[in-house]
Amino acid sequence: MTDTRALAAQALAEVALRGASLRDAMERYAPRLADSRDRALLMALLSDGARWWLRFDAALDRLMEKPLRQKEPAIHALLVLGLVQLEILQLPDYAAVAATVQAARALQRPRMAGLVNAILRRWQRERTALLATLDSKPQTRHAHPAWLAKAIARDWPEQADAVMTADNREPPLMLRINRRRTTRDALIERLRADGYTADAHAWLADGIVLPHSADVTRMLGFAEGLFAVQDGAAQIAADLAEVRDGQRVLDACAAPGGKACHLLERADIALTALEFDAGRSTRIQQNLDRLGLAANVVIGDAGTPTNWWDGQPFDRILIDAPCSATGVLRRRPDVRLHRRDSDIPALAAQQRRILDGLWPLLAPGGRLVYITCSLLRAENEAIVEAFLAEQPEAHIAAFALPAGLPAGVGWQILPGDDDLDGMYYAVLEKR
Repeated sequence: MTDTRALAAQALAEVALRGASLRDAMERYAPRLADSRDRALLMALLSDGARWWLRFDAALDRLMEKPLRQKEPAIHALLVLGLVQLEILQLPDYAAVAATVQAARALQRPRMAGLVNAILRRWQRERTALLATLDSKPQTRHAHPAWLAKAIARDWPEQADAVMTADNREPPLMLRINRRRTTRDALIERLRADGYTADAHAWLADGIVLPHSADVTRMLGFAEGLFAVQDGAAQIAADLAEVRDGQRVLDACAAPGGKACHLLERADIALTALEFDAGRSTRIQQNLDRLGLAANVVIGDAGTPTNWWDGQPFDRILIDAPCSATGVLRRRPDVRLHRRDSDIPALAAQQRRILDGLWPLLAPGGRLVYITCSLLRAENEAIVEAFLAEQPEAHIAAFALPAGLPAGVGWQILPGDDDLDGMYYAVLEKR
């Protein structure tokens, strides 16, 4: 029998210590488990292991004289998972410890089983003092890298603690109805009849909220293209774009295609979905096909339009710019393990290059929506402010949303605001 915790430890070691993505690890390891309950446990262990790694990895430095990160990475990850089971999943102490010790044997490290047992027992004895030490610093209290905790405190001093707390909460599952195939009320009724708790979002016209994650591919209506999975913060893009029938629209950096599909559901438009990564572009087409929509999917560099643009201006442009993803840590907990402070200047330069490259493609009177899933000002209003200073024909359009707050130019939704992901929006109009 395959040991779920042993598999989780191997996968988590790849994510935390070798730079693998959490999504890839889940896709590679979950199929090894036949039972859906075991797969669910694997997913929970990996998600919470990545989310809380920086807290419990630091704890192991206090529990062990010689950390095992390099010599025995899977055992080190297993110890982190042992603490996750005790403190986050709150499994019964005896069960969590016994199962973790057994996982060490399943990893073919029987000599490590005694050490695993000793470390977890020591944690239980010294728990109060160890927790107080971990809670004394933001980075170990909230399991955020020190540079990011500092950046959040600098950019959002009044909201920093709430933001990092929100990053560690389970997000709701948000769906977006496909207006061309159903209505929101009809889909909610269908979901409830199938046993799901589903409610209309309070102010997003196409949003449906479910309190917990679920396998959407098994939901009635998924294969029929009645809905897509999309966080509410991302659904705002279609509202701000204000697309109308007959317009030419560009969705730049479009993969996996959620915003492009939403625009096509809103109006009869000629949409170009641009993506630099040919591999990721296949996901755009898959989503279009499932939802019964059509767009021109183009592989190209948004910052170099001469290689793919046909010369006809666009009435609307969406730039979902490559960014640090610091606004979506609750959905992508491994980002906190892989992102570095040194990444931000390069990302900012790329964002500005794309904005400069696409602005000439916007028709006079047109609207450009600049978006990131970052909460760092260097990637958001700093980019837009510098651009506006150099483009006299660019005008910032004022707007306000029911969630979030003004951010110099544009609007910032912080993680947890109205239970949404963190996202920045600015709307530019060409005079």
